[in-house]
Amino acid sequence: MLTMCTKPWGTQATIAVILSTALLLSPFESPAEDNSAGEQSNPVGETTSPQEQEDDGTDSNLVPLEPELEPEQTVSPPDLPLSDSIVEPSEQASDNASLDTPGTTDADAQGPLYNIPVVIDQAVQSHIHFFNISIRNRFEQWLLRFSRYRPLVETIFAEFDLPSDLVNLSLVESGFNPYAYSRAKATGPWQFMKGTGQLYGLRIDQYVDERRDPIKSTVAAARYLRDLYDLFGAWPLAMAAYNAGEGKVLRALQKAQAESFSEISKTKLIRLETKQYIPRIMAATIIAKNLDQYGFNQDPVPLHQFEEVVVTRPLHFRAIANVTGIPYSELRLLNPELRRDATPPGDTAYHLKVPVGTSSKVLELIGRVPTHKFPTMQTQVRQTRQGKTDSARWYRIRGGDTLEKISRRFGIPIKTLKTRNNLSGPTIKAGELLMIAR
Repeated sequence: MLTMCTKPWGTQATIAVILSTALLLSPFESPAEDNSAGEQSNPVGETTSPQEQEDDGTDSNLVPLEPELEPEQTVSPPDLPLSDSIVEPSEQASDNASLDTPGTTDADAQGPLYNIPVVIDQAVQSHIHFFNISIRNRFEQWLLRFSRYRPLVETIFAEFDLPSDLVNLSLVESGFNPYAYSRAKATGPWQFMKGTGQLYGLRIDQYVDERRDPIKSTVAAARYLRDLYDLFGAWPLAMAAYNAGEGKVLRALQKAQAESFSEISKTKLIRLETKQYIPRIMAATIIAKNLDQYGFNQDPVPLHQFEEVVVTRPLHFRAIANVTGIPYSELRLLNPELRRDATPPGDTAYHLKVPVGTSSKVLELIGRVPTHKFPTMQTQVRQTRQGKTDSARWYRIRGGDTLEKISRRFGIPIKTLKTRNNLSGPTIKAGELLMIAR
């Protein structure tokens, strides 16, 4: 039987199949954590084994966070200070009326009103230029990818009484990539750290990482952002705390005897990354609400829609694809939280997402799908040492390395290295991780 799920978060599944554009979720309480770049523990120049990957939270499906999204790679407009004040939504029409630029908040102008604070100063304009000119193709990819999930994210944010424009924070975090993995080990579209994700109810183990689930991670992010706003009472401070952690922002306010983000942004009490974070969100929001004026592609993309089938034993995507004819790539797209491309062992009622219109066929044929047997961790490590595994291998860049040297060392074309690691140019940095094999 198919049932439409109208308000999915906070409800338990009682049926075998659910037709849904907004998945069945259990309730979460959620803060995200400081997602600044951190040091990795592996020795320089070593590749990581599957056991180490489990400890790090990495696996063969993850891709490094795109360089333009890593904190230290964010554009830093020289000599362009933040405006003395940030315009709150209720003030925008009068205070910004003179700004003749796309995204104006003048109610009488053609640009839209925003429901988060937006000011168009030199810093914001510099970030707009970065997104619109410097990395235009990349930013367009983020917009198109996010458009698949945007209605779902906006619906969840509305449930938590959050401003709809706040969804653009995810563009700055990851370009809404469920598989994004930062050097600081933050993961998923909302870049949750492992400890924070677990603290707020997300399942993270060697088989499932719900930080990568577009719906469950969005619910977690919405709960956290709601809590931050309730704590600080202003969206610029709440957004800064999402980036740096509420403790750092509270301490900055206390030491500076300040009450606003504008005040603490003039001090050295918060990092440059956090000072840049707010204008980046504003810039992304301005472009996202003015796609016509900036000339970005608005071709429709398939929305994140699916049906669910309750699975009672471990099944691998490829085995399901072989029996049912559902493309392996579709199963991966719909179930990014499954770290090993298979439903987890020991879970007698796992909700596997399948394309709309296929659940009946899956239920009919699921008995023919062989039970997947996961290799033991020792077996995986031994296979890696023998070079007989096709699991992802990560290489830590040494001083003096170039893409050309790494290409020769591992016999991988430079173009392939760039594609696997989302590199747009030849520049690499010592200490960073490169995916060298799938």
